[in-house]
Amino acid sequence: MELLFATNNKHKIREISDLLDEDFRIMGLSDVNITEDIPEEEDTLAGNALSKARYVYERTGMNVFADDTGLEVDALGGEPGVFSARYAGEGKSFDDNIDKLLLRMEGVTDRRARFRTVIALILDNREHLFEGTVEGEILSERRGTGGFGYDPVFRAEGYELTFAEIPLSEKNTVSHRARAMRKLLEFLASVKERQ
Repeated sequence: MELLFATNNKHKIREISDLLDEDFRIMGLSDVNITEDIPEEEDTLAGNALSKARYVYERTGMNVFADDTGLEVDALGGEPGVFSARYAGEGKSFDDNIDKLLLRMEGVTDRRARFRTVIALILDNREHLFEGTVEGEILSERRGTGGFGYDPVFRAEGYELTFAEIPLSEKNTVSHRARAMRKLLEFLASVKERQ
């Protein structure tokens, strides 16, 4: 079975390919000559993931999946949420986003937060959603140099280290994206068994 992953991130494509057996072949957008930025204009993670998957499906007719991820901070009413990648504004860096987050969190004692990933799959013209969440808290300063995004200020429940301090191999077993991906893979395995 061929599956198109709505990304041009080769690392993500290789990571997913390694998790699947030889019955599945994962391709990226560059494999089907889609080079434009896919709009993310919905107000939920599920909406964005579905929108990206539908965009690619309409252009290719191929089985496709797409993901969207956000950091949700309880004391900020769920911000930055769907705007996580552009929290400090369009074209700003993740350092700028972290700076804004830490500024908004100054003096806040309730630091509970979660990372959430939603994967949308369109398989045989039917839509499916898979969600992964990891609970944790926002620290008051950056720690660690690994990971990306908000990892230096996010510490998952049960961990002393931030996502930027733990090895990537360990993060990839406990992260929100890994949890959503496991659900997708279990679903694909069940589809394969029924064929």
